[in-house]
Amino acid sequence: MSLPADSAPSDVPDSFVASRPGDGPIDVDHGQRRGAIVEGLLKDIFHGRLRSGQHLVTRTLADRFGVSHTPIREALIALAGIGVIDLLPNRGAVVRKVTPEEVREICHVRRALECEAVRGACGRINETVLGELRADLVRLIEAHDILSSRYIDEARAIDSRLHDVIAASCGNAFLAKELGRLKMLFRAFRDLSWEHDKSHNDFHRLKEEADQHLAIVESLIANDRKGSAVAMSKHILSGRKYWSRSMPSPANSPQAPRSRGPLPGRTSA
Repeated sequence: MSLPADSAPSDVPDSFVASRPGDGPIDVDHGQRRGAIVEGLLKDIFHGRLRSGQHLVTRTLADRFGVSHTPIREALIALAGIGVIDLLPNRGAVVRKVTPEEVREICHVRRALECEAVRGACGRINETVLGELRADLVRLIEAHDILSSRYIDEARAIDSRLHDVIAASCGNAFLAKELGRLKMLFRAFRDLSWEHDKSHNDFHRLKEEADQHLAIVESLIANDRKGSAVAMSKHILSGRKYWSRSMPSPANSPQAPRSRGPLPGRTSA
């Protein structure tokens, strides 16, 4: 069971935490520190740099990121809330083992949330915003420099813009908040899968995703609630296999402690 939100995870010896070369103070505004820390730790977990069963020590992380203990504790609570670490009494923060099956369950939850959001967003998004997204997607699809880092950066930015504007325009504050809470998790999986594709010289996924995004935008422009939900569903289902295959192999990871809480989408008996 996770600790209450106002409880701070206890520390354990520093030797339990992996360090990363080149780490230093995070260069973001004070209000963005927690998000930057969450993003950094998600990357470490999903790239296998922090393994299942490993402890995350508040003091060590504060030194690594150059911040006080407060944003570290807030970040650990946020990570526990999206199911990638456990906050255990008398043990502190421990990295959970995330399996391909759980990744598929996360995608199932994302599909339900995003399809509901895009239905609600129909007729609510400014036509100029949709037109700009459409133009950028067409340009991306027609581009010839798909192997460049700039192309990948633009694809990532457009993906974030589209999903953010849909969430912000869905007409349901609770749904928008839940998508906001989970979006760092979704984007960590997205970035990991894209890096996997890049390392295997498999770039057709980027074009495929741009086509899917364009189908969503065109349905929104047409104010087609059903069509937009169908396009979003196809998009999420297509991404599921890429997310699952990109997870690092657990072969060299230490045995994780038994999980004390579910990932999004996993229900308890």
